[in-house]
Amino acid sequence: MKRRLLLLWGSMLCAVLLASPALALTPQQARSLVAGEAESRITALNAVLVNSGSESADERTVALIQAMSDNAVKLTDGAVYVMKDGKGFDPVTGAEVLVPEAAEDVISNNQMRGELDAALASIKLFSADAKLRAEAVKTLQAEPDEAKLPLIEKAYAAEGVPAIRDALGALRSAMLLGSTDKAKRLDAATALGVSGTPATKTLLLDRQKVETEPDVKAAIGVALSAIEGRLAWGERLGVIFTGISLGSILLLVALGLAITYGLMGVINMAHGELMMIGAYATYVIQNLFRSYLPGLFDYYVLLAIPASFLAAALVGAVLERSVIRWLYGRPLETLLATWGISLMLQQGVRSIFGAQNVPVENPAWLSGGVALMSNLTLPYNRIAIIAFAVLVLAGVSAPIAARGSACSCAV
Repeated sequence: MKRRLLLLWGSMLCAVLLASPALALTPQQARSLVAGEAESRITALNAVLVNSGSESADERTVALIQAMSDNAVKLTDGAVYVMKDGKGFDPVTGAEVLVPEAAEDVISNNQMRGELDAALASIKLFSADAKLRAEAVKTLQAEPDEAKLPLIEKAYAAEGVPAIRDALGALRSAMLLGSTDKAKRLDAATALGVSGTPATKTLLLDRQKVETEPDVKAAIGVALSAIEGRLAWGERLGVIFTGISLGSILLLVALGLAITYGLMGVINMAHGELMMIGAYATYVIQNLFRSYLPGLFDYYVLLAIPASFLAAALVGAVLERSVIRWLYGRPLETLLATWGISLMLQQGVRSIFGAQNVPVENPAWLSGGVALMSNLTLPYNRIAIIAFAVLVLAGVSAPIAARGSACSCAV
């Protein structure tokens, strides 16, 4: 009797495991994904995602969706084929199969392609890589779809990173904003009020145009006011940072002019062209690294900075020894002479490098930026410019401060 009970329980367990929809892609599911009208295929796609869109998602399901996105699927009346390197494979078993000549390509319209991209992003919500999960949330935020709400709920319950969990919560609210349930729309509008992203603002504006319930419309208005306030602060801070970064460049230019006039009494109209020489020296160093040391390209700036200083200093020394030394104490003549030299330097650069602007690329470690707000990112290269200007200003100020202290002591 006990043996029969054990056999019965074992049979039931096997049946449950075999019937579990999250374990494997079935032939019926594969066909429903590729055959029929776009609406029915989208419905089948969402059903497959809900059943298998988790950490136990079948790799065959993912492979079929990716193949559909790549237009690499063929179909006959009796079978579906995934194409790779000119060969056909069974989407359910992964085994290589012979593809009949009568097989037709499965074509996806723009609507279906958008759903496939969203589906691939949905699957990434359960990746072990937090970066992939964050990217998946951003992709899904572009077009919230209530049909994917069960999948978002799964991901939200399983997410352990607070920032991604908050983003999933905002995505869930965005999906509920289009719900037919008034209470859900009201809760979603209230929840989205804590957001500060332009995408959420656009979503709320679109919903406000079609919303018919007065209390939901009022909640959307309150949420929009809160979001616009946060975005306004981001814009203000962005303008301040841009002003500081551009001002730091002008500060470097002004320091050079002040030193030249203060020490030599010369109004140097070619000062901008000396900066141009330094910039083209950076361009040359960049190209040399790209041609001869491509593996070290990210470090070309470390050599380009001193090289640009030396190139500008060398040209300035030649100008001083050949022209300016004969014009000390004659400010009008130095102004006219340096202006003529500036024209000569400009034409020389045009003859060597061409009249078009040349690109100077950021190394990898100076690309990107620090995201402080949804609409405020501080680029690393601008931060580096500000830091460099501060260092130069400190270097110029230190001797002046030391000289002042020495004079005070002498008195």
